Amino acid sequence: MAKTYVNGQECPCPSVFQWGLRDISASDAGRTMDTIMHKNRVGQKREIKLQWNAVRPDTVTKVLQLFNDEYFEYTYLDPMSNSMETRTFYRGDSDADLYTWALGGIYTSVGFTIIER
Repeated sequence: MAKTYVNGQECPCPSVFQWGLRDISASDAGRTMDTIMHKNRVGQKREIKLQWNAVRPDTVTKVLQLFNDEYFEYTYLDPMSNSMETRTFYRGDSDADLYTWALGGIYTSVGFTIIER
């Protein structure tokens, strides 16, 4: 995977990078009585699931700190354009699952979803 950056700082390479494109519909969107869907798309936003597997505590800390700002610039290879793009995102809820404290600690995973602003 290509290198990714958060606010210009290199980010550890994630184990999972799941890209999604979400349609944003107008408030009057929906099905009419004839069962036809009127989507009324007003925009599209990216949503990216990120996860790092089998990581040491220092990597978990770095990842959580990189993505801790309310809004941040994320630079990544966007499959829609096949080029590096920088977009503004915010982070959803984070999870870090500790596997063992042995040998200085290993986390099974740390992950979250970032959503385009």
